[in-house]
Amino acid sequence: MNKPKISIVVAVSENRVIGNKGKLPWHILEDMKRFKELTTGNIVIMGRKTYESIPEKYRPLPNRINIVITRNKDYSEKKIIICNSIQASINEAKKFNKEIFIIGGAQIFQQGIKYANKLYLTIVKGNFEGDAFFPDYSEFKKVVAKKESRDDNYQYTFLDLGRTVKKVRHKGS
Repeated sequence: MNKPKISIVVAVSENRVIGNKGKLPWHILEDMKRFKELTTGNIVIMGRKTYESIPEKYRPLPNRINIVITRNKDYSEKKIIICNSIQASINEAKKFNKEIFIIGGAQIFQQGIKYANKLYLTIVKGNFEGDAFFPDYSEFKKVVAKKESRDDNYQYTFLDLGRTVKKVRHKGS
């Protein structure tokens, strides 16, 4: 079986804030549009709190396979796949042969970043107050794409990063 393409898509401030009191600290229409374009037709993996933070009329996220991670064995929700760990969710997602997007929240990013080979970041200029943070991503150094943008309220950069792969040298080569 081919190694699945596992990506993370996240909007993050310069001080790595991704959330505050269960909400995004910003509302950037272009970022939401990019999120939809990237994830539609693919698989999204998220934690229960992230799933429940999505307005009910948009749950599950349409035209995507939604996988929700929770430790609550009694959690029940229609039209989603429920798993109890990041590893179980990735194993489940592999069955569909589509790109896998890890979409949050903080605990899921922390556990899932080691599986990702690409980051789709929206870096929001400035330091924000928050209680949810994105983990260190210094292993992702290969710039795949970069685009500066702004709206009436925010300056931001779309930055797509690939993980730097160390070349393995074999004897005799």
